[in-house]
Amino acid sequence: MGLDNFNQTWVSEFILLGLSSDWATQVFLFVLILVMYLITMVGNSLILLIRLDSRLHTPMYFFLSVLSLVDICYANSVVPQMLAHFLSAPKRIPFHGCVLQLWASLALGGSEFFLLGAMAYDRYVAVCHPLHYTTIMHGGLCLALSASCLLAGFSNSLMETIITFQLPLCHNVINHFACETLAVLRLACVDISFNKVMVAFSGFVVIVLPCILVLLSYARIVAAILHIRSAKGRHKAFGTCASHLTVVCMCFGATIFTYLGPRSASSVKKEKMVALFYTVVAPMLNPLIYSLRNKDVIAALQKILEKFRKGI
Repeated sequence: MGLDNFNQTWVSEFILLGLSSDWATQVFLFVLILVMYLITMVGNSLILLIRLDSRLHTPMYFFLSVLSLVDICYANSVVPQMLAHFLSAPKRIPFHGCVLQLWASLALGGSEFFLLGAMAYDRYVAVCHPLHYTTIMHGGLCLALSASCLLAGFSNSLMETIITFQLPLCHNVINHFACETLAVLRLACVDISFNKVMVAFSGFVVIVLPCILVLLSYARIVAAILHIRSAKGRHKAFGTCASHLTVVCMCFGATIFTYLGPRSASSVKKEKMVALFYTVVAPMLNPLIYSLRNKDVIAALQKILEKFRKGI
């Protein structure tokens, strides 16, 4: 396609169709998602605050605090705009705002998957090599793993964002509530076979590779737990992994269903629902899952709330 045709297909802004065109439904969704967003912000902020408790200065809680920070940023990359759009028509977003949103959401989402893989390795060391846990999972390694996860997530996102927005676009109406790769690709005027291959490659790197690490780690963990003779010991060992395993199944399952599942006529609607899940629901559930099953987290939160109450 020549330069003249490219100029004719350049857009300065996009129109998002959102989740519904019915006003009453949009008001209901605004209230529901606002409540969930506030729970997400409070829950993940409390997880960050528990790092003030010296008893929780361990690798597991370090990774958990990084995960909570990523969740806070991830939710803020999409949800505030979504809330504003529920109460406005049309739902406009500038071109550069769309680029930034896609890059940020992909970067933070990808970083989360890599972090879940690193956390699985942490659980493997804790269960399979408990006597050497603090030696292996030292502060330098934890910091390096977290930085590597963020670097991998942001690098992958930059590559996918560039190849997505270099395409000439036929129109500017995105059938989604946010700027999302597959939704933007549908606007292209040219063949997107290469982009589909790159999206698949990106999905393999961001989803499949961490998933393989998680599966290998838990295969070793299960084998180690089965060799523990006492039922109490097996229960304790499994308890250290239960919260992380729950979050892994939730996040990986939703994303694999969206990006690696078969395409169908109802794929767009499914993409929206699953995207809503890992944009709004998952960041809200993560701190709840980790805190409700963990006595140390609950005790630390109670201590923080008690200090806050006394301060008032």
